[in-house]
Amino acid sequence: MNTTAVNPKVYRFVVWPIWFVVVPLLLAHFTVALLSPGPSFEPVTLLDRVLWAISDQPIPATIGFFTLFEMLIYHYRHLLPLAGQDGRGDLPAETRRDIERAAQLLDEAERVMRRERHAFEKTVPASAREELLDHLEALRRSLSASPFDVDAFEVAYEHAARLVHKHLGRWQKGELREYVESIAVAIGVALLLRAFVIEAFKIPSGSMLPTLQIQDHIFVNKLAYGPLVPWTSYRLFNRLPPARADVMVFIYPDTNPDAPQQDFIKRVIALPGDTLAVEDGHPIINGWKVPSCHVGEYSYTEGGDSPTKRGDLFVEFLGERAYLTQYEDNRRDGRQGPYHVKPGEAWVLGDNRNNSMDSRAWNGNQGAGVPDANIKGRAMFVWWGVALDRLFMNVLGTPRLPKGAPAEIVNAINACVAKRPPLSETTPPPPSAAQ
Repeated sequence: MNTTAVNPKVYRFVVWPIWFVVVPLLLAHFTVALLSPGPSFEPVTLLDRVLWAISDQPIPATIGFFTLFEMLIYHYRHLLPLAGQDGRGDLPAETRRDIERAAQLLDEAERVMRRERHAFEKTVPASAREELLDHLEALRRSLSASPFDVDAFEVAYEHAARLVHKHLGRWQKGELREYVESIAVAIGVALLLRAFVIEAFKIPSGSMLPTLQIQDHIFVNKLAYGPLVPWTSYRLFNRLPPARADVMVFIYPDTNPDAPQQDFIKRVIALPGDTLAVEDGHPIINGWKVPSCHVGEYSYTEGGDSPTKRGDLFVEFLGERAYLTQYEDNRRDGRQGPYHVKPGEAWVLGDNRNNSMDSRAWNGNQGAGVPDANIKGRAMFVWWGVALDRLFMNVLGTPRLPKGAPAEIVNAINACVAKRPPLSETTPPPPSAAQ
């Protein structure tokens, strides 16, 4: 008999969280990463479509695999290191599985009798109900007895299990059914959260450099502007329009109904009624040029084996926010616009001003806005990045470059932020003032 035990608090707050939170979460994450195909993957077979769905919906997939791994670990919990070291040293290791099953039997029996009370009382005679309750109580006493009596427990467990199966078996769920229902519920909750509350998004291109790096994974707040009801144009908790300088995710506003619904991410610059012009990449709203602070020349890569690029780096100030913008090769594109923002839309620009397919390039380079119905949500923070220093970085927070940026550039950014203009000088005039 095992007579030694670790501190119950250590077991409860250290050992169990490691096995039932950390381990299944890591296994789920690596499983999703392993099964996710590359960006050029074209699904053909049913298996291809499943793998594509895992890649396209990493959060629900991770939650589903997390639930699966957690149930597997729980099923084999008695084989885990330190299994049974829960503070009670008088329980024989070889009986622990039956002891837990007995506790589960008591919980399930009470739950079934409470849920199916009317049917239970109608179909099971009073004498049989009384016998069942007596044996359940005997099992409960045997579990709490100290010292633990193995023989008394085994007798009580056998009788109680037999009567539960006889009188409550029609309402009991099989173990496989419970597992399937648990996984289905976990995935269903994840999909509901994705549809109405929060969604994961992976940055596919360099159009938002340096704010967002290629392969950054971010969370998007779908409640920020009110979530769309699926398959409708109705938005719950409508808080539109978005604010200027928001970084938002939206469906590319292609007027072709057969075009794929591709997600884009850009920064909101102009709102309904505004007149927008862009001069060498710098926005002008209602005749007012958005103030900016020149940081200096910045060298960077877009990841992988891509060549080193250079460009001018600025801190731009719009409303309450400050953010970085860059201009590849110091290129000057002259003046674009003016564009007039229609009701029910927002105009967006990428922070990588010379390398972004944004409102300026749509509608055959005539310019177009993002309709309200296409907006999915506002960017929140990086939950998985190209480097550990980017984890939990607030997308709308203080401007910052990836780790390893030259100290003089970082110091120049901090200096620009420190001397940012007052709010009255970073807020554009109303549209009427531009008429």
